[in-house]
Amino acid sequence: MNAAPLRVLVVDDEAPARARLKALLADIAADVPNRLAGEAANGLEALALLESEPVDVALVDIRMPRMDGVELARHLLKLADPPAVVFATAYDQYAVQAFELNAVDYLLKPVRAPRLAEALAKARRARQPSPEQLAQLAPGARGHFSVSERGRILLVPVAEVLYLKAELKYVTARTREREFLLDESLTHLEEELALRFVRVHRNCLVARAAIAGFERVAAEDGESHWAVLLSGLDEKLPVSRRQWPAVKAAFSGEAKC
Repeated sequence: MNAAPLRVLVVDDEAPARARLKALLADIAADVPNRLAGEAANGLEALALLESEPVDVALVDIRMPRMDGVELARHLLKLADPPAVVFATAYDQYAVQAFELNAVDYLLKPVRAPRLAEALAKARRARQPSPEQLAQLAPGARGHFSVSERGRILLVPVAEVLYLKAELKYVTARTREREFLLDESLTHLEEELALRFVRVHRNCLVARAAIAGFERVAAEDGESHWAVLLSGLDEKLPVSRRQWPAVKAAFSGEAKC
């Protein structure tokens, strides 16, 4: 029985690299049936294409502007039917070793036809890397949150989020315009985004750049507490007694008694 051709997406910021992969895909089509489903120059373009063109395999460069390959793979995990991801790298030997350890396939540039054929064969049965494995490959903070909404993946720039608040099993990400639900752990987000966000309460992280100041607020029981004032938003977020010393130290001189 002949296998259905693999639908392949090529993602690389360099046109010559994309051209080489497309030529190699054509060369091996007789042995590994495939068809080119599209090409993109970065992760953002790839996600836009995938909204209308599902694929079986994404051949993804690691180092790209706007959104690199590892962050793209993180967002692909949110798709209902994510493609198998085969990474490409020209020089990052650490990444190559990590891919091997985590059973994530990779192509070392310049890509050779036999190696590409082997990678596509693996992709038919490949399991997707976990978010934890992807974090090991690129431990730096991502540039976007991915949100599943009405069957689509929405990208929310981390720089636009004012605060992250844990509510039941979800985390609410608040921008100036609206709220988004993230299926992630607040603790994990704090570890990843510690340079950008500060914990003000056991269930809330606030973007450092969004803090306009602090205000003393009287509670119904007569006790008073500090609250965070946000730029561009009227909402005030309570600071817990436990977190106040750390918050005050981080923003010394901004609190007004």
